[in-house]
Amino acid sequence: MTDFIIRAYGWQELAIEYAPDLTPESAAKRLSAWVAYNKALVRALEETGWRKGQRVLTPRQVGIIVEYLGEP
Repeated sequence: MTDFIIRAYGWQELAIEYAPDLTPESAAKRLSAWVAYNKALVRALEETGWRKGQRVLTPRQVGIIVEYLGEP
């Protein structure tokens, strides 16, 4: 277990948590690809009002991403 905290994150901010070795832009693209590939994750996010291109994620949306992708 890490010290990852479920809270509101910017998309790029969360992406950096998952890929700290990449540039922020590359990390954001990678997270976008992971989310787009997982249709169940996309549906779960959309049920919370999330839309592709959204820049800020609610704590609930972050929790859903962590549920599907694991902790960063």
